[in-house]
Amino acid sequence: MELLRVDPRQPDPGVILRAADVIRGGGLVAFPTETVYGLGAHALDPAAVERIYEAKGRPSYNPIIVHVATAEQAHDVVLEWNETAERLARAFWPGPMTLVLPKRANVPDNVTAGLTTVAVRVPAHPVAHALLAAAGVPIAAPSANKSMQLSPTMAAHVVASLGDAVDIVLDGGPTWVGIESTVVDVSGDRPVVLRPGTISLEQIEAVAGATVTLGGVAPADAPRPSPGMLDRHYAPRARLVLADSTDVGIRVELERTHGHRAGAVVISAPIEPSPTTVTMPNDPAEYAARLYATLHALDDAGCDVVVVERVPESGLWLGVRDRLERAAR
Repeated sequence: MELLRVDPRQPDPGVILRAADVIRGGGLVAFPTETVYGLGAHALDPAAVERIYEAKGRPSYNPIIVHVATAEQAHDVVLEWNETAERLARAFWPGPMTLVLPKRANVPDNVTAGLTTVAVRVPAHPVAHALLAAAGVPIAAPSANKSMQLSPTMAAHVVASLGDAVDIVLDGGPTWVGIESTVVDVSGDRPVVLRPGTISLEQIEAVAGATVTLGGVAPADAPRPSPGMLDRHYAPRARLVLADSTDVGIRVELERTHGHRAGAVVISAPIEPSPTTVTMPNDPAEYAARLYATLHALDDAGCDVVVVERVPESGLWLGVRDRLERAAR
């Protein structure tokens, strides 16, 4: 594994070309997007994509998002591009939204878990954009971590989780969105949000001009129509417990009386300060940006359990709540 630092605003073309050569040659490159770090491979090379599954220990029924440099290049992997896709792409690309549409025959089955649809997005991060442009091929990239564990928002998280399973890690500093993209299935008559993120249902409806529904969890071992739909996902090593504001302090003390090293993640819950108590911002975007880094830090501090104050259920909080609920299962 080679760790290469790049300026997140103006990535060194020489470094990017080295990483692009690895992608075109069938290797694995971890790189920052605005959401989390991705583990990238040539999306049209089935053997390269298989290396992603092996490195992550990823179930074969969990598809992978294909990243492209521009909305026009999405047509290289998408068979049918409809008006809803066009509206959402114009409004939210480049950015943290993934669209699910019928795939072209050139997209390998292991990218899509054998489904007839492909998940595709145009990332906004300058390093991701530069890599895609230099590689000249679509890049399949799930989060750069072992399957079902915490996603990485810094290069150090990638190295700790995957190590030498990756050929190159591009260190572009911390990501700024902090949780994975909003995934919207636009292959049918009405948009369906398969994975909430930092773009709200209301924002999507305003652009799509249609009512948006929220998808559920697929049956065990069945192909998922989108990444991020596993029942348990995004989990720290510590056991994660969700609690109402008034119960957080009580639950932390209870865990400590049982000999557990307990951490806490709160917004306004009354609790005694401690080295393993983290107060988060009462803003969904700022909370999301800090969430995974906070849980990584509490894992590194040796916490056996982390008690998290429940966040609101709707609006821009929906993506954060989804990640916490899946991690707590």
